[in-house]
Order: sequence, then C-alpha cells, then structure tokens
Amino acid sequence: MDSTLLLRSGDIERLIERLALQIIERHGDCLALVLVGIQRRGVDLARRLTAQINERLECVIPLGTLDINLYRDDWTSLLGKPQIGQSSIPVRLDDKVVLLVDDVLFTGRTIRSALEALLDYGRPQKVELLVLIDRGHRELPIHADYVGQTLETARAEHVNVLLEERDGVDEVRVQAK
Repeated sequence: MDSTLLLRSGDIERLIERLALQIIERHGDCLALVLVGIQRRGVDLARRLTAQINERLECVIPLGTLDINLYRDDWTSLLGKPQIGQSSIPVRLDDKVVLLVDDVLFTGRTIRSALEALLDYGRPQKVELLVLIDRGHRELPIHADYVGQTLETARAEHVNVLLEERDGVDEVRVQAK
C-alpha cells in the first residue's frame, strides 16, 4: 500500500527538541519528574527526551518503561496472543510528576491502559501526557499536555511512526487502510 511521508528525521529531531524545552519550561529543574515511555516507540521517544533534558539541566531524570498489554480493554478480542513485554520503573511514583510518553495518540485507549498500569507503581502527584503525533478520533476524554504535531487524518488511515532505534529510519508516514 502507498504511504505519504509527513515527517523526516530532521523534523522529528526538531519536534523532540521543542518538546524537551516545553517540559523544562513547565517543570524547571525537573526534580520531581519521572518520564515513562509506553512500549515500544514511546520508550524510544522518552529516551531521546530524557537525554535532551539531562544534557540541558545537567541532571539525571528517572526513565521508566511501561508495557500496557495486560491492561488493554480489547485483549480478549485480539487475534492471536498479545505479546507481553516488560515494564521497568526505577523509582516509586508516589508524589512524583509522571510524564507518559507515546508516539501516536488516537482513540485514547492505550493511554487509559497506561494510567491503570501506572497505579501498580504508586500514586503519582500528577500524570501528564506527551505524544509525538496527535491524530484525533478520540473515544475517551483524554488529551495530551505536550504534542509534537497534530495531524488531520481519516479514521481509516494509519499513522506509522518509524524510529531509528527500532526501524532504522526516523519518519512519520500516513497510510490508507
């Protein structure tokens, strides 16, 4: 199927840099902040953001990874067995500001699952959401606090975020189903 290239490597790099600056602007020294990437590409983006923030502030912000597959509301209807990944959150989340990071915000169901999964690691003071792409079509009342880019898409289209760490290239493409 044909796909349309929307963002290239340099575009993604600039979006991540801008998002890191917005985080610093909102959170200052970021001492209460914990970044948690949602498996898979949310983790890659969270690592890049953490590196940018750590470099600018000369600090080390905790970085966690979160697998939400056991918390999905559709796992019983999926074809085949869901692949369960690993979560790793290096600190208790009690009284922390958790910044959830994901690649694409669509219906909101992944984020609902992530919020439920986070509670296994403590009770955060606050949870914020950062996404590289917000494509609309929400089914739940969820919004992102930080958005790299908003895209107008048809519900039937698919947004593919490709990242160097996983895919060998940094690109965002839209593909008709």
